[in-house]
Amino acid sequence: MRALLPDLTPWHSSPDFRRLWVSGFVSNFGSFLTFVALPVQLKELTGSAAAVGAIGAVELVPLVVFGLYGGALADAWDKRKLIVWTEAGQGLLCVALLVNAMLPHPAGWPLYVIAALSSALVSVQRPALDALLPRIVAHEHLPAASSLNALRWTIGGVAGPALAGVVVAYAGPGWAYGADLATFFVSVLLIIRLSPSPAAHEAGRPSLKAIVEGARYAWSRKELLGTYVVDIAAMLFATPLALLPFLADELDAEWSLGLMYASVPAGALLVSLTSGWTSRVHRHGRMVVVSAALWGLAIAAAGLSGNVWLVLLFLTLGGGFDMVSGMFRATMWNQTIPDELRGRLAGIELLSYSVGPQLGQTWAGGVAAWKGVRTSMWSGGLLCVGAVGLLAVCLPKLMTYDARTNEHAVRQREQRAAAAAAPP
Repeated sequence: MRALLPDLTPWHSSPDFRRLWVSGFVSNFGSFLTFVALPVQLKELTGSAAAVGAIGAVELVPLVVFGLYGGALADAWDKRKLIVWTEAGQGLLCVALLVNAMLPHPAGWPLYVIAALSSALVSVQRPALDALLPRIVAHEHLPAASSLNALRWTIGGVAGPALAGVVVAYAGPGWAYGADLATFFVSVLLIIRLSPSPAAHEAGRPSLKAIVEGARYAWSRKELLGTYVVDIAAMLFATPLALLPFLADELDAEWSLGLMYASVPAGALLVSLTSGWTSRVHRHGRMVVVSAALWGLAIAAAGLSGNVWLVLLFLTLGGGFDMVSGMFRATMWNQTIPDELRGRLAGIELLSYSVGPQLGQTWAGGVAAWKGVRTSMWSGGLLCVGAVGLLAVCLPKLMTYDARTNEHAVRQREQRAAAAAAPP
């Protein structure tokens, strides 16, 4: 049993990791409240699955633009400052959501505007967060840190949506937005205490040339490229979140909406709580592919199920498989990418795990409007399996990746060891 429990070494050895973990835990909890409240409010205002799915479309452009530029900023600027200011900006957007919700007749268009602005801020912040992790955690402890970060996300992902379903149903979305605002206030107070994290000496100024340099490096690393495209394919075809309010109605189980939103992170939480085994796995690429395909199968099964409890079960299983894929993707990134490129590559990674869900919401909403909610889910899940299988055949370096022998992993391990052994 002890071998299955999460490795807490990064928590004990790095004060900055502890601060970042607690800050993220608090902030994620509130963000999941808004994550549920915003589409539910839009559904009540429009009654349209396509309108709810369009949230993903309006978030896409700022995600692409600011994700790439945010990666360049993370390499060129102090990462702590970027994290603090973007977190504060997210809090201000919660104020706008709260004000709109308190109006006698809330408008729908501000929800799209705020969703787009939030996407821009997250796209600037996330590369800085990802680039900071290898600096504050020892190289050999990065798999454990990825698991602990996954645990942080999943706890909020389970409790936040479950609570949001009750709050939105009985008190309205304004209460969810207000609670989210309070969490951002606490989070900012915590991350202000992080140590400064200035740019590496080798990093250039943020520019189009710097972004292109990062893209060329990513293209040259076919195992990294594989982690990006596999996740994009999986999320593009098998992201059912925009459909859940309508699926709950169709199954005559409106009470289950919060549980549906919580099921995917609940499965991820179960994996995170038993993640001790991940440190003993070395063929990370294979795990990424297999778990992404199993995610698609689980979503297809949920779409084919007519019983709400089976739907919840398959969504939970899907969340577990998705978490396995995510943990091993993060480990490959953190253990093999040079520090001076980490921010820009984190920007590309952000696109890989965010563009898919955003487009997936639009795809799922469109197919649901055309053929029905459940058809959208099961067909998307099967398309996910087929796409992942095809990519695995086309990218053999992903399937043969081994952290013990990969030249980039070995080089980063040796450089970190030399830096730790050097006199201060």
